[in-house]
Amino acid sequence: MIGLVYKSTGSWYTVKTEDGTQYECRIKGKFRIKGIKSTNPISVGDKVEFNLETLGDETVGVIHEIHDRKNYIIRKSVNLSKRTHIIAANLDQVFLLVTLSNPPTFPSFIDRFLVTAEAYDITTVLLFNKVDSYTEEEIMEAKYLTAVYRKIGYECIEISGTTGKNVDQVKDLMIGKVSMFSGHSGVGKSTLINVLEPGLDLKTASISEQHKQGQHTTTFAEMFDLSFGASIIDTPGIKGFGIVDMEKEEVGDYFPEFFALKQYCKFNNCLHVDEPKCAVKEALDNDKIAWSRYRSYLQILEGEEENYRTDIYGEE
Repeated sequence: MIGLVYKSTGSWYTVKTEDGTQYECRIKGKFRIKGIKSTNPISVGDKVEFNLETLGDETVGVIHEIHDRKNYIIRKSVNLSKRTHIIAANLDQVFLLVTLSNPPTFPSFIDRFLVTAEAYDITTVLLFNKVDSYTEEEIMEAKYLTAVYRKIGYECIEISGTTGKNVDQVKDLMIGKVSMFSGHSGVGKSTLINVLEPGLDLKTASISEQHKQGQHTTTFAEMFDLSFGASIIDTPGIKGFGIVDMEKEEVGDYFPEFFALKQYCKFNNCLHVDEPKCAVKEALDNDKIAWSRYRSYLQILEGEEENYRTDIYGEE
């Protein structure tokens, strides 16, 4: 039997076949995918083959094969630096929810996410959520950030899951596609899905005032088929985004504005750091590239972890 993985709890997988029947499945033996040292060999969005077996009084599925993925979003696992975690597979697009406060989303996190999505050729749309609650300063910050990312070519939409502002724009982009919502805990992923499809009634929680962080309301990644002809994968909130298996020479290729200038650098293997006649550094000096983007690039190049304490402009 063939089906799509709709939910993963780490040990059990909910698999849905073409006729809409759902089966609870497990993995046969030590199931590992060649070349991927992942904490989860199978993820939501995977197409798998399974057999039905009887265990006592119940019938369960046993997954024995996974079909090739067209793409996936992957990051370093928490506290397991050498292991990785595949968040979801076979995506048409990703919506990264960004909030300027409650909780804050910093450019370094956005850029790390975008670099990974670029590496796996996944379209990303930035959703600046909770705009109904922004202060005047935050409105200016949002305008600055949207200008930076729109100039690069990313679609940015200012939304409010509370008031419903511009949610229809998001819905239009989702029709006929498999999308994933991602972002920190508390940015409003589940709230937005509830606005898009009220019948789902996903659990939501308020922000922790003490730490200005969201509560983890989504424990496992799960896919939902929506009434307007779209599928959405809701994912647990992620704190940091560790870049996986990227050579220094290729990092710049996943910054579209750097890649566009690469041909004008004196050296074809230019890392855009200390090399003479570097087109990227020249563009940076002429304010044609955002400093926040270049700072993120250097952090990734040097293997640094994100700095959660820097503000929108990178100052302590």
